[in-house]
Amino acid sequence: MSKSANDVVITGVGIVTSQGVGTEVHTALLTAGQPPVVRVDTERFAPYPVHPLPEIDWSQQIAKRGDQRQMENWQRLGVFSAGLALDDAGFKDDLDACGSMDMIVAAGGGERDINVDSLIVDEALKRNDREQLLNEKLTTELRPTLFLAQLSNLLAGNISIVHKVTGSSRTFMGEEGAGISAIETAFARIKAGQSTHTLVGGAFSAERLDMILLIEAIQGHALGGYHPIWSRKPEDGGGMILGSVGAFLMLESREHAEARGARIYATIDAIGGDRGSRDGDRLEQRLDYLTKPAADADPAATIVFSGTTGFHDLAARERAFLDAQFPKAAIRAYGGLAGHGLEAQFPLGLAFAALALGSGAKVPPFDPAAEAPMEKPATTAIVTTIGHARGEGIAVLSAAE
Repeated sequence: MSKSANDVVITGVGIVTSQGVGTEVHTALLTAGQPPVVRVDTERFAPYPVHPLPEIDWSQQIAKRGDQRQMENWQRLGVFSAGLALDDAGFKDDLDACGSMDMIVAAGGGERDINVDSLIVDEALKRNDREQLLNEKLTTELRPTLFLAQLSNLLAGNISIVHKVTGSSRTFMGEEGAGISAIETAFARIKAGQSTHTLVGGAFSAERLDMILLIEAIQGHALGGYHPIWSRKPEDGGGMILGSVGAFLMLESREHAEARGARIYATIDAIGGDRGSRDGDRLEQRLDYLTKPAADADPAATIVFSGTTGFHDLAARERAFLDAQFPKAAIRAYGGLAGHGLEAQFPLGLAFAALALGSGAKVPPFDPAAEAPMEKPATTAIVTTIGHARGEGIAVLSAAE
């Protein structure tokens, strides 16, 4: 593929998962000769397993204790992983570059008041006029000023304050679709010459009873012990295991990156997002056109990082599509390794893809019973994220030449 000044390249990766902190531990995992050991906590929120945060020294990226105290964990995780990406790209101490840097953040809202949620559920069991009940509790139990201080804008604001990223700022809320839109927007702006360097990503804290409640309310959460994502059965619950994740990327135009001598992990060739009905084969039709940019890739050197939720029907449909469309490509369900990160799921997939391509990895199977070994090092990566309720995103990346 010919090079262009406005090619979108990845020059920095900030990643935190249950596997550890930073690029070194995750690159080692992707280049290892054996499947990784999955880290899952099955006791703290039993019967709901979660992929927990690793041990983190927040002061490595958030120096002031006062800044740390005023953030909840999901904000600390976002600010921390954004700092890792800046460090990795060589921008951390470059005030001029950070001052003109664009930023796009995908994140959810603040933590809910579990006591109020529990009160409403308990009261609803005793009454039939539940709409009236909700209106009553909205006016008597909630603290709106607290929630207004917990919007995803606050994460972007904290990144600006802590890391001095003070160019344009944009935030997205809305589960997996937020992460897809954040990356897609950053890609499109650089491709169009509207930005030269953009910090983009998301964060999600899984260790929250309110989030577990929201997933279990649709009977979506896996139950009991850990099972590999392609092997989860209906008798083991809904299939999703949430994971605490922070994933930020530094995207640059090729011209900007090469001018400063930056290391390039990978080139993003295409990104597409969509949403719509999933009846019949309409989901597969959307996936078909979203994956068209990867049609000419070498199958033996192609890796698919699937962000499947683990929901049984969606996982089966995605796997059937991938097996038919890319029969010789290696498939790796990274949600089975790090858990499902909602807004951060798509950025996490691109982080894994960038590290794999940048290291020329033959990525070991994450689920050896359902994933085949790679024949040769990856030169093309496809990242998929199919939202648990709505929204689909596909990215196609190639190794730097």
